[in-house]
Amino acid sequence: MSNMMTAAVYHALDDIRIEQRPIPEIGPDDILLKTLACGLCGGETMAWYKKAEPKVLGHEPVGEVVEVGANVTDYKIGERLFVNHHVGRVNSHLSLRGKFTRDPFYSSMKLDPGGVCEYYRVTGQHLAMDTHRIPVHISNIEAITIEPWSCVVGGLKHCNIQPGDTVAVVGAGFMGQGFVHMAPLFGAGKVVALDFSDWRLEQARGLGATHTINPKSEDAIAAMRALNNGRLADTVIVIAPFASAWAQAEALVEVGGTLHLGAPLAPGEEWTRDGNKAYFDEITVTSKYSSDHTDTYSYFRLLDAGRIDAKRAVTHHFDIKDSAAAFKMLVEAEKSLKIVVYPHGLPEGL
Repeated sequence: MSNMMTAAVYHALDDIRIEQRPIPEIGPDDILLKTLACGLCGGETMAWYKKAEPKVLGHEPVGEVVEVGANVTDYKIGERLFVNHHVGRVNSHLSLRGKFTRDPFYSSMKLDPGGVCEYYRVTGQHLAMDTHRIPVHISNIEAITIEPWSCVVGGLKHCNIQPGDTVAVVGAGFMGQGFVHMAPLFGAGKVVALDFSDWRLEQARGLGATHTINPKSEDAIAAMRALNNGRLADTVIVIAPFASAWAQAEALVEVGGTLHLGAPLAPGEEWTRDGNKAYFDEITVTSKYSSDHTDTYSYFRLLDAGRIDAKRAVTHHFDIKDSAAAFKMLVEAEKSLKIVVYPHGLPEGL
């Protein structure tokens, strides 16, 4: 095997380059994986979120073990694995309080060098904290949803949904579709998707939305009351990363309900609330950054049990050489949900 590999490298939103990079060298506690497929994440379109440039794209890969370190005994060459790109540690103040993803250690642990490349290295800490063998009945296409939709599961754990509750999701991109799809697993009755795109709303109905609202063409609050016996939603989850969307989401929450913030605003972007209403409406505001190993385990078991229709949310497939086109589609966010890149060429049948 050559010591060089092909990688898709982010230099700017409109500058994705195919470059040759060294194949990572593994240490005694590490493994090397051949990338079978990697999803692209909408978070990669937020330029402010990039900590370093240039950067190999992708953190949603599924891989096959091709090399193991001298101390690795639990994993073997040829096994298909999901390994979360960030992993926590057990013994820290934040981790011991259950806030694994807010411990700085979590974000410091990364795949080397990323997911949209031919091979990537994972550390012994990754193997110890958040690695799963993929059974034969779970396809690569389904497996690339493990990282992003584990984040959805983590969010839903915070949403205070009671059996039969009406849940509204503001923003029906791939992550919003995940909240729509899995809210019933947490007890939701009516599930309402809101988006400016009728195409995305149609996809949401296919993934389990009982109702849809397009705020561009109808009064969202009036529409919610009309479909929900005069009430607003018990839980509202906002995925759209805009202050206007957060304001719309807050206005849709019934007294005593929950507003869950499922995506961040840009640094410095303000979100203003009415202090009087904030007190008397008794609305609980929650958030959850990323997924920890417990969320991954929850989602993996749901996927393994056949509860998740992951393939329905995967809409486009690209060879790595076409990564710039794939990323352009991700940025435009029109008629696409999850986009997958294949570093070793498109599989037959796609």
